Amino acid sequence: MKKKNKIGDLAILAAAIIWGSSFIIMKDTLSSVPTFYLLAIRFIPASVILALIGIRELRRINLTYIKYGVISGLLLIMAYVLQTLGLNATTPGKNAFLTTVYCIIVPFLYWLFTKRKPDKHNVIAAWLSLIGIGLISLDRDLSMNYGDILTLFGGFFFACHIVALAKATKECGVLLLTMIQFITAGIVALIGGMIFETFPTAIPASAVTGLLYLSVMATALCLLLQSIGQKYTHPSSAAVLLTLESVFGAALSVLLGRDKPSVRLFAGFTVMFISVLITETKLSFLKKKNKI
Repeated sequence: MKKKNKIGDLAILAAAIIWGSSFIIMKDTLSSVPTFYLLAIRFIPASVILALIGIRELRRINLTYIKYGVISGLLLIMAYVLQTLGLNATTPGKNAFLTTVYCIIVPFLYWLFTKRKPDKHNVIAAWLSLIGIGLISLDRDLSMNYGDILTLFGGFFFACHIVALAKATKECGVLLLTMIQFITAGIVALIGGMIFETFPTAIPASAVTGLLYLSVMATALCLLLQSIGQKYTHPSSAAVLLTLESVFGAALSVLLGRDKPSVRLFAGFTVMFISVLITETKLSFLKKKNKI
């Protein structure tokens, strides 16, 4: 079981790394492709890719898969729509910080639905994660606009999605479940685009490359990795590990020269590392040291 937990953690960590790299690409692509169409282009091709990979899995589809896949897909697209609309009206740093409010919500939401109380390590790690992301992402100006508020609601739906996925992966195979999630999210996004937006007449080559990366890597691969990871990892631990996307996003931004390194940034990295250490080890190494 410990080996499976490690596999789950590594899958979620890999997803967090790739998602961290997608923040800058997402912000740049939004300048030429509107929100709903961008998300439709992310999810529909991703569902086709997974269908081609797991075509034999389609034989297993039943009402349980449809129920969990549609519910998870609706929660997922709600989270992404709110986060992306928020990104249009706020900075990437604040968007990253406010989205990760899910790391606080997940332990208590999971408790509400399963009656399984989060342990003190989950709670401490969640709050430390929020502090760490604040150090990494926020400027001194803590004012909020409507973009920030939309992002907060997006964070709530990401928390709902993590908890729903924890339940779904206990009863469903990961590949088929993820496939149904994607097609649900893609269809809803496409309908939203046709109602509220105008499809762009010309998409620059750089945006096409960005869309391919977002669809294949940041959607098909990452959400598959998240589903695999959550099959073996507690939702509270998964939420903390997923917040590392902000760390990787900030690190990449520094490497690309979009942000300058600072003491506050490195302090945030340190706090985030401590939060992951707590949730993953439960500080068991300190107990062993005391026994010696």
